[in-house]
Amino acid sequence: MIKKTRMLNSLQDKITTRLARVGVVGLGYVGLPFAVEKAKVGYRVLGIEQNPIRAERVNMADNYISDIKDNDLKHVVSTGHLQAVTNFKQIHEMDVIVICVPTPLTKNLTPNLSYIESVTYQIAKHLRPGQLVTLESTTYPGTTDEVMRPVLEQTSGLKQGKDFFLAHSPERVDPGNKRYTTKNTNKVVGASDANSLEVATLFYQQTIDHVVPVSSAKAAELVKVFENTFRAVNIALVNELALLCDRIDLNVWEVLDAANTKPFGIMPFYPGPGVGGHCIPIDPHYLEWKAKEVNFSTHFISLAGEINRQMPLFVREKARRVLNNLGIAPSKAKVLIIGVAYKKDLSDWRESPAVVVINYLLEDKMTLTYHDPFIEHIEVQGQNFTSVELTDENIATADLVIIATEHTQIDYVNLVQKAQAVLDTRGVTRHLNCDRSKVILL
Repeated sequence: MIKKTRMLNSLQDKITTRLARVGVVGLGYVGLPFAVEKAKVGYRVLGIEQNPIRAERVNMADNYISDIKDNDLKHVVSTGHLQAVTNFKQIHEMDVIVICVPTPLTKNLTPNLSYIESVTYQIAKHLRPGQLVTLESTTYPGTTDEVMRPVLEQTSGLKQGKDFFLAHSPERVDPGNKRYTTKNTNKVVGASDANSLEVATLFYQQTIDHVVPVSSAKAAELVKVFENTFRAVNIALVNELALLCDRIDLNVWEVLDAANTKPFGIMPFYPGPGVGGHCIPIDPHYLEWKAKEVNFSTHFISLAGEINRQMPLFVREKARRVLNNLGIAPSKAKVLIIGVAYKKDLSDWRESPAVVVINYLLEDKMTLTYHDPFIEHIEVQGQNFTSVELTDENIATADLVIIATEHTQIDYVNLVQKAQAVLDTRGVTRHLNCDRSKVILL
């Protein structure tokens, strides 16, 4: 007990005095903002990024994450508080190691934990007494205790809670959100022993306004997948409503706008061409997969996934309908896509529903161009596309303009005035003060 108490107290002292060395594995949309926040308050942070281009950009203070202020990155790099490497050789020098790696799905919609497993093994080879390891990657309940812990203990010969500390604190990053940042977004922390929970909570409290401890790593893991499943299910509900309104010739946006005037008992969600990004299309399937392990069927989650995956096909169907009404065969049509990012005002097109829509339209032999002020190039079906300028000529020569992502800097009034026809999948034109007779809402 004396050894454990001294070790715990030593790490806590290092954390509170900012003498702890912090390692952040994965410098993407989660890891780099986190690393910068820790470096800003005085910690020496080592970013471990296996993409050498990203590591080099960090060391040159060349910012590639929109949520980080350029000057903040320049400051922490120039003062030596943040450095990036491409290997794990310095892991033993770290006092705290935070894992922020991707957790994608396989083609069969099952969890792919290969990044977590690989990183855990690399850490385990260098693990020493007195270190705290936290997992921020979104995953199914049980990953920290059932996948990571055995590898760390068996490879290092050390014991959790006694020799080292292990916790899960799921990321809550909302790219592009100007109100809620890493610092002021409440942080959930869970661990399966009291010492790990205590030191992990203390670590996060140094840079985050409000930390919420829960009873176990498994509970913390379930918190995150539930949060995104909640969104997926509610988005599916309004997407299904949009499909119904299309059948019965009602304007779904009018219905939703009116429903959302109720001051209680409702929360605004809106339909669209599908769901995108690195969370909502993926995380519910982690929970669905885990439920099957205990012979439990998550009906809502499964149905929500089915509905949301239908939406790009619905956009294709509606585009065909519009073109047919104009007397234009889909295979002869020129279509301009507005926005390919998965979310407005971002440069990220991972899991973007706009790209899925483009895939379907290419299958129909449509001639496609796109405009996105944040994304210069994309590749779809082996074809390279470059964003075109949103000139009056490019708008007018398209048989159909499809608004797939509602970037705020687009002049939608001019777009509607110059276009021959507009299919608005985001409802962004519904309140425009102009002639909207050429607009078809999703």
